[in-house]
Amino acid sequence: MLDDPRTVRVSGDDTAAVFRRVEDADAESRPDDYRGKPVPEAYVWCNLTSGNGSRALWLLLLPFMVVNLAHWMRPNAVRRSRTVRLYGLLVRLVGLTLTVLFAAAACEVALDLTAWQCAGTAACGARRAWLGFLAVDAHGDGGWWSLPGRRLALAALVPTALMALLWYLSHRTWSAYESQLPLPHQSEPDDGETSTALGRPGFWYGRRLVARLRAAHSAAGLLTVAAAVGTPAARHDRAPGGPAVLDALGWVLVGALLAGVVAVVGVVAHRGRDESTLDVTLDRALVRLLPYAALLLLALSMLYAGWSRPGWRSAGRLPGAFGISAFGGIALAEGALVVALAVVATLIHRKAPDPRAALRGLGGPATAMLACALGGVMTGGIAQRVADWLDGTSGLIDGPPVLLSWQASVIPPLLVVLAVLCGALTLRTARLKKRETVRVALDYHLYDRPGAAGEPADPTRTQRIAGTRARATLTDRAPLLIGAVSSVTLLLGGLAVAGAWATGQVPGTAAEGTYSVVQGAADTAQALGSWLIGFGFLFFVTWGRRAYKDPAARRTIGILWDVGTFWPRAAHPFAPPCYAERAVPDLTWRMATWTRTTGGRLILSGHSQGSVLAAAAAWQLPPSVRKRVGLLTYGSPLERLYGRWFPAHFGPAALAALHRQVDCWRNLYRRTDPIGGPIGLPGACGPVVDHPALPDPLAYGRTAQHPLPAPILGHGDYQADPVFAEERARLLARLRPGVPQPRPAAGAPDAEPLPEGPQGSSGRSSG
Repeated sequence: MLDDPRTVRVSGDDTAAVFRRVEDADAESRPDDYRGKPVPEAYVWCNLTSGNGSRALWLLLLPFMVVNLAHWMRPNAVRRSRTVRLYGLLVRLVGLTLTVLFAAAACEVALDLTAWQCAGTAACGARRAWLGFLAVDAHGDGGWWSLPGRRLALAALVPTALMALLWYLSHRTWSAYESQLPLPHQSEPDDGETSTALGRPGFWYGRRLVARLRAAHSAAGLLTVAAAVGTPAARHDRAPGGPAVLDALGWVLVGALLAGVVAVVGVVAHRGRDESTLDVTLDRALVRLLPYAALLLLALSMLYAGWSRPGWRSAGRLPGAFGISAFGGIALAEGALVVALAVVATLIHRKAPDPRAALRGLGGPATAMLACALGGVMTGGIAQRVADWLDGTSGLIDGPPVLLSWQASVIPPLLVVLAVLCGALTLRTARLKKRETVRVALDYHLYDRPGAAGEPADPTRTQRIAGTRARATLTDRAPLLIGAVSSVTLLLGGLAVAGAWATGQVPGTAAEGTYSVVQGAADTAQALGSWLIGFGFLFFVTWGRRAYKDPAARRTIGILWDVGTFWPRAAHPFAPPCYAERAVPDLTWRMATWTRTTGGRLILSGHSQGSVLAAAAAWQLPPSVRKRVGLLTYGSPLERLYGRWFPAHFGPAALAALHRQVDCWRNLYRRTDPIGGPIGLPGACGPVVDHPALPDPLAYGRTAQHPLPAPILGHGDYQADPVFAEERARLLARLRPGVPQPRPAAGAPDAEPLPEGPQGSSGRSSG
């Protein structure tokens, strides 16, 4: 980034830091040597997304991250209305169902498949030596732990440990990444209302909401485990002739569980984010009481289930809170919430239509549906694979609930739809490539016949450039792909729940006696779906394992985290941590303190995701500091990705306001870049900000400046283009020569004018 092997860290730590070249380390102490010359420095934040190997394990939290993205994809609204608050509430409830789904899946594996079915079947338990102390013999008898309730109570330690791990990771990552206080906001004479929430004082500090959500989700997971342990015993006690005392205790347990559910939902629904002020308070009583109360209820459920019940035997699948009713209820709740979210998003979008918004404002609901689908693949995959590992093809146990087989069976038709869409996009790209071939010839002044003016055409070279340009436009078709996949997933998921509830059998068995075509399709979908859902889970595990050991693979996953973890955790506390809650305060503190100390001016230069951080940091600056800042963005997804998918925060109005609030702004892009693009401000502002598309490659053929074939750079190496240095020099020259001095503190004497330090500083944040 600094184009020099000799660098020194001037501020920061091993996670994120500001670096300079060695000779520039003390530039402020030698102002005469740097008068009229910029001081380049680089903010390096890659360790926030792809640092040590533990980042790879965040793949298992992918559904939580995706649903958190849906929260920030809300359409732009004229004002903060009830529908806006309802949108946030619905996304938080979708996130809560994902936590319950993960806890239920852990209970399915540990309690149902292992403790109830396998350990309760003599033949299955005999095949697993480590289940010997839990297993029953051929007569249904065994040791002290072999009673069904005690097996369930012991197995409940596994999902309980999972919830404890998620709580610990959420708490630890908050302390490591998101606990940095933003730059204090002080009122200034020209401090107007910001055009985006990203400029509000409390936007990058969500400690209070994350703590509340962490307590609620932890309690929800523990209550799910308590229901899985206690309700089978309560159902047994309600049978005729059962013990009256235990029956009464069972009803008390069910009532306590329902009260806990109401409390959890109330905490999630009570309040959202408070961004207007820097809220450093913490609801300590609630944060501690809710998880501890759920943990106490779980302990009482384990004690209740472990009580001796002569004659109680485990048979079939786990009764009570599990089976079709549990997973079907979760699926129905997710589907209903996504549909309601789509209705609310449509209402918001109609009040302030934005033609550039992805899916006409439905990007958030579509993304929430994908989060639910990812959660289903991961949880269903692990249940299917564990059942195969315990039993194989022996048929000794009943296996997972039939709904999971129905859900797995919808994967093959979904993949068919996806293949059709990809084929249509391939044809469209091929047609666009033909049109781009003509444009390449015009851009490089090529000729295909002797004697014509220009440069001779090379068909292979032309096809390669045109193909790169055509493929770069696929990014703009992503909304169509995601919208179609989400819609089909919602429809097929509803059919799967209906089929499981209506038949109570797996698809292949339910289709017996129908038309041979239907039966063959059902058998094929069930078999393929079982393998595909297991493969999906194994893919996550192996990809995470490879990334844990391979830094190159970890950097690839880091690209996914660049977008996914940019936003604060507002919908799910167990999502991977938000790196921008560390990076944005770092940048704002650095810029504010440097300009106040030196009286200098600076160019904030950002590539790719770094340009998004640059914009977010600029919005957080006081107006007096912001007017000393110029922006240079290149390969920037500010409009192409963020403006379309997050219109409430990076819409046209917000970006136009940013252009007015900073001193100057210039944006560079290429037609071969699949990520970066123009900012596209309306009116005369557009050409002022956007430089015409840079040629890529720099030269078509061999020239004196490029004797060897110039590469097609696409999204990378913008600094190799001479325009980069020219535009940076032009921005430095355009910055106002007169710099407003820092205001004295209240009650303090007027400060002496600061000496004008370096004429400009170029800070670069690279994505």
